[in-house]
Order: sequence, then C-alpha cells, then structure tokens
Amino acid sequence: MEKLRSLFSRDTIRDDAVAGLVLGVESVPDGLAGGLLAGVNPVYGLYAYMVGTFTGGLFTSSSFMAVQATGAMAIVVADVSQVHTAEDPNRILFTLSILTGIFMLVAGLFKLGSILRFVSNAVMVGFINAVGVNIILGQLDNFTGYEAEGANRVVRTFDLIVNFTQIHLPTFAIGVLTIVLIVVLERTKLGPLGMVVGIIVGSALVPILGWQVAQLNDIADIPSSLPFPMMPQWSAMFSLIVPALSLAFIGLVQGAGISANFPDEDGNYPDASRDFVGQGAANIAVGIFQGMPVGGSMSASSLVKKAGARTRMALLFSSVVMAVVILVFGDAVGYIAMPALAGLLMIVGFRTIKPADIKSVWKTGTTQAMVMTVTFVLTMIVPLQYAVLVGVGISMILYIINQSNRVTIKRWIPDGEGNMREADPPETVDESDVIILQPYGSLFFAAAPVFEELLPDVTETTTDSVVILRLRGRTDLGSTFMDVLRRYAEELSSANSKLVLISADERIHEQLAVTRVTAAIGSENIYTSDEWVGATLKRAYADAQDWVAAHAPDETSEG
Repeated sequence: MEKLRSLFSRDTIRDDAVAGLVLGVESVPDGLAGGLLAGVNPVYGLYAYMVGTFTGGLFTSSSFMAVQATGAMAIVVADVSQVHTAEDPNRILFTLSILTGIFMLVAGLFKLGSILRFVSNAVMVGFINAVGVNIILGQLDNFTGYEAEGANRVVRTFDLIVNFTQIHLPTFAIGVLTIVLIVVLERTKLGPLGMVVGIIVGSALVPILGWQVAQLNDIADIPSSLPFPMMPQWSAMFSLIVPALSLAFIGLVQGAGISANFPDEDGNYPDASRDFVGQGAANIAVGIFQGMPVGGSMSASSLVKKAGARTRMALLFSSVVMAVVILVFGDAVGYIAMPALAGLLMIVGFRTIKPADIKSVWKTGTTQAMVMTVTFVLTMIVPLQYAVLVGVGISMILYIINQSNRVTIKRWIPDGEGNMREADPPETVDESDVIILQPYGSLFFAAAPVFEELLPDVTETTTDSVVILRLRGRTDLGSTFMDVLRRYAEELSSANSKLVLISADERIHEQLAVTRVTAAIGSENIYTSDEWVGATLKRAYADAQDWVAAHAPDETSEG
C-alpha cells in the first residue's frame, strides 16, 4: 500500500481534490438510492459509500477503483429475506457485509481470480441485463405511489399495469420530472453533478407545490452523525453463506473489469488479487460501520477518472466530502422525494441494459443465446443470490462441454528425413502398421469419451502393429483418461499389437502405475522424453519398426 504521506503532492493534490469533490457530491444521492434499491434504510447505503470508498482507496491495488454499493449487489441484498424479516434486520445486514468481505479477502489472499474466467460472457450478459430490468421494475412502487402485490418484481409489475388507475399522479409527476432534469442537466456543463441538481430540484418542488409525496423521512430516520462501530451477529453467519458468496462473486467480477480497464497513472495495470483484498477489507469495514455490501463500481471509477483524478487521494477526498454532507446537511437529506430517487435508479437501470451486448451474444450461436436467455429468465423470477450461483454452474457446465468437444487427434507421418507430416488419423489399425498419434485440446475426464471415439479402431485385420501416443506436455490426465488408455492397450494386445506412450512428466508416470496402465502396456513401452523435442519420438518409432519387422518379417512396416 502506498504511504499516505507520499500521496500529498503539490502536482496532483488539486486535481485529486476536484475529482474527489465531484465523486463525493454525486455519491450522496447515489448512496441513498443504493440503500433504497436494497430495501434497507437508505442511510446504510450512504454509509457504505463513505466507508467503502475510503477503505478501498487505501487497500486496493488500483488507484481509481471506487468501492461502493453496485446495483447488482443491491438487488441481491433486496432478495435476502433475513435482511428484511429478522428480529434485528440491521445487524443481519451488517453481518452480511462482513461475511461478504471475508469471502473476498480469502479470494484475494489465495489468488483465486482465475476462477472468474470460467464464467462465460453469455451468462454475464444475461445476468447484468436482467439486473438492469430488475432495477427499473423494483422502483415502480416509489415511482408511481402504488404498492403493487406479487411474489416477484415481474408479477408486481403486472399488478401495477392492471391497476394503473391507482397511480398517484403527483408522485408520478415528480419521478418523471426528475428523470427529465437529470438527462438534460447531465448534457450541460454540470455533467455528473446534473444528477444531484435534478434530484434537489425535483424534491424541492414537492413543498413548493404543496403535494403529498413520500420523502426519505417517511421511511427512515436520517441521522446527522457518522456511524458508530457495531459488532456482527455471529449466530446468523451460517444462514448468510449463500447470499454472501453470491455478493462476493458479483463484486469480484465487476472489480476485475475495473482492474483490467483502468491502468494506474504510470501505465501499469493493477494486481487483480490485491484488488480482491481491498474490496474484502472495504466490506469488513463497511459491516462494522453500519453499511450494506460493496464492490468495485465501474460507473463511479469512470466518474472519478474523468473528473481528473491523478492518484487514490481522490477517493479519500470523496469520502471526506460524504462525511461532511452527512454531518452538515443530514437533516436536509431527509426531505429528498422518494420518486426522485426512484427516477435516478430507473436511469441507472436503463443504462445497465446493453442491447449491443445482447445482440452480439445472440449472433454468436444457439448455445450461447440459450445460456444468456436462461440466465436472464432465472434472474428475473428467482432470488438473485440463487440466480448468480445457477449462472456460475451453467458457465462451468458450458466450459466442460466446450472443452470436451474440442479434443482432436492427428497422425504424424515421418518423411524419412527427420520431418513430420500431419494428417487425419486412420479409422482402423491395419496389419503390421506403426501409427504415431498426437492429441490436441483438453484431456480431462469429460473429454475422455470423445478421445476414445477418435482413436483408430482395433478390428479383426489388426495384427502385429504399434500405436505410439505422444503425451509430451501433459501434466495431469486423471483416472477416467487412464481407463481409456488401459482399455485401448488391452484391445491392441489382444490383436497381437501394442500401445506405446511418450511422456516427460513424472506425475503422468505415477498415474500410469497406480491405475494399472503400466501393467497393461508394459514398462518397456513407456518412454520418458527429455529436453530434446522429437528425439524420444524418433527412438520410439525406430523401436516400433524393429518390433513390427520382428513379428511380421514378411511385411513391410510404415516408413
């Protein structure tokens, strides 16, 4: 971690202060909206932004990663029943944040970032776009003033459509006006601050016009003080494992995108594993100081970078700005109109939906389109913490199927001058033949049946032949693949032929011995290759020709 003292540079402090002011001011309504989206006291969203941004700024590798409550994570929190129905729901929320942080911390310390590559783009596109739709549908009650009923957001939306005559027009008008103001003002010199001004203007119209429209004060107490530490409810941790894992996974996926797209000022890309650690530390701090779960926010990171941030000091400044707003303007925050915040969230949801990504995946192929569609539908109708894990499962299955279907086998044919010509393998092993086979692709358990199907068949005409299988570069084959080798060796042996293996890895030799493949093939038919590529193959091929000639002296071997 960079020393704080080294960050106070006259060359960068002004730019960082301005960027921090922009992010800090913008994060106040955004944080409140995040809490509202999660269905908790909006101030817990604001606390999460303040503490998460500061702690993340200290511990992440990335200088510009803003660790805040993201829309996807807030939607997951909204679907965690314990957060809303327990005897002490607030402590459950804070415990969820801490447990999420622990999982993130473990992922970072053990450098588990490689796991994220198993999640297919189709799954992420389906999930993120469904989250965008969920954000919009989840705010229709606050946006229209009608409390719809139903088991999920889709059902409640249909209930609203059926009962559209019960929409509270003043509430709806403030929501629509806020959306229009934000969209228009963001295109002026105000830029991102147009969001803040739009919400202030929309909320200010409520008392001016004398309308009865719900405000933050009506649903929660907005304190004018900073949060005090609070211990988690340890007894609830076991019941929160699934949602915490889902939250950690979402946060890390989004954070990995920031790590890969926001190089530091020196041009170097940050360490993704250390960013995991930073997000984990931020969540633990957020949970202790009364906040909801947080993760790397792409929108906030983009904002602070575009605002001119030079170092991570911009993130620390933004947290100080949020703290000042809470202390000085806490009472005023309570008068923000609920439909104004709902309008802000609906804009966020709309911008989360990426039609271009959907179109791209759809054109990739039927399988990818199906995976995206299934993930989208599941995310819309089941609690998100389960939809996330199902999406990960779909990605894993898709990866296994894809890898198992990519295995191929080629035949190498020597030309007599030390060169090898590559061709398709023969369908059968002929009489008095020497066949060199080189497999390509993954050879793990799911690919073993495909590999076995591609091997040349041992038929009634097969006799006095040798099949050489080159496994150089393989470090782990597994028992399923070993069974294939043993069966094929036994088939060849029954036809008075044999299988020869070439491998350099000691672990492969150990696996061959413990799975009885060595016994089936014969230790003399297992060659250990060295640093000279091709030398062992030439020796094995020459020995095979001699063996064929000795067993079938009247036949010519392959040359």
